[in-house]
Amino acid sequence: MNTAPPNVDAAAGSIDARKTYGEGDAAVHALDGVSVSFEPGRFTAIMGPSGSGKSTLLHCLAGLDSLTGGSVFIGDTQLAELNDRQLTELRRRQVGFVFQAFNLIPTLTAHENITLPLMLGGESGDADWIDRVIGTVGLADRLKHRPNELSGGQQQRVAVARALASRPTIIFADEPTGNLDSNSGAEILQFMRDAVDEFQQTIVMVTHDHNAAAYADRIVFLADGQIVDDMAAPSADAILDRIKQLGH
Repeated sequence: MNTAPPNVDAAAGSIDARKTYGEGDAAVHALDGVSVSFEPGRFTAIMGPSGSGKSTLLHCLAGLDSLTGGSVFIGDTQLAELNDRQLTELRRRQVGFVFQAFNLIPTLTAHENITLPLMLGGESGDADWIDRVIGTVGLADRLKHRPNELSGGQQQRVAVARALASRPTIIFADEPTGNLDSNSGAEILQFMRDAVDEFQQTIVMVTHDHNAAAYADRIVFLADGQIVDDMAAPSADAILDRIKQLGH
């Protein structure tokens, strides 16, 4: 089987990715032969009905879960070829992940949460870059506050800044605005859009919200564990029409 990345310039992607839960008649094929690549410096949204496999794909791409078959890669590295230590190192250096539930450490300040991945690796990071990220987040006056002293939108901005702090190859975001009100969600999405436009960051986001997806350059639609459409320069109306066709 060909395991070379389909696009040598891709930031990440998968080749014939398969993920099955259970066995026999009870088997559920969450991913059923997904081949996709994500170009550097672009913002891609993954959409589809509940159970379509979008979060499974994201977690496998990020190395947080493993495939049953096929392969996933970050840059020119096949994740399946790495041992646990190498995979942990790759995730720390090359992957940023933004969770729906923020996943901040409650006893740490905003600044400590932002720099945590670097500290865990015994690194201080690029101070100028981190300052630029913090300035873009707009929380310079809240850096000494702990998560319980921040609003939901502010906490998620800390989480996005944490993902950016190590200048990863790619950032994966799993429903990053799912727990936020519409105003806070729009702030986070604009920040992510700015990170792509200003910092040439690569972002892949799972979302069920057509308005959120409209911030992206590209939409990949999944249904029943397979890619069923790939839309460039999407508008919110066009996305909504496609979702309705998929029976979202």
